[in-house]
Amino acid sequence: MNLPNKLTLLRVVMIPVFVFLLLFKGGTDQNMRIAALVVFCLASFTDFLDGQIARRQNLVTDFGKFMDPLADKLLVCSALICLIELDQLPAWYVIIIIAREFIISGFRLVAADNGIVIAASWWGKFKTVFQMFTVILLIINVPALKLVMDIFAVIALILTIVSLVDYMAKNIRVITEGGM
Repeated sequence: MNLPNKLTLLRVVMIPVFVFLLLFKGGTDQNMRIAALVVFCLASFTDFLDGQIARRQNLVTDFGKFMDPLADKLLVCSALICLIELDQLPAWYVIIIIAREFIISGFRLVAADNGIVIAASWWGKFKTVFQMFTVILLIINVPALKLVMDIFAVIALILTIVSLVDYMAKNIRVITEGGM
């Protein structure tokens, strides 16, 4: 297993640690929230790092193309679900984001059955970055940054929808030719 794939797996392993730290004592322990923030930022950084290493050192694998976006989805969706528990996000917001992730995962599975690997698009990458920054701002939870948090949350939601439409438009052949 190459280094980028190990970093992707490390990101997956960091998720339960992050969730534990963020939800400890109902999210009221500021030290644990800071620790959760550090773990989330490190996990997010592995996303950037594994992609850079894979492309620069020609270590792109089918495993990485599949697991890297899945690890991102697990990290971000876990964080968003925790933020519902902490009353920082409405459930409908998170449902839209998770629904998009299920739809794209379905597209990828159908494509994989047909020997096609669908890599992440730029819209999907922008969406992930904005979702991660939104989560970071919400974990920090500084009232003076409320407007900034709201703006990032709206942009993340818009990019979620735009990236879904982009994936569907670019990959409609997967469904039409995949026998669905």
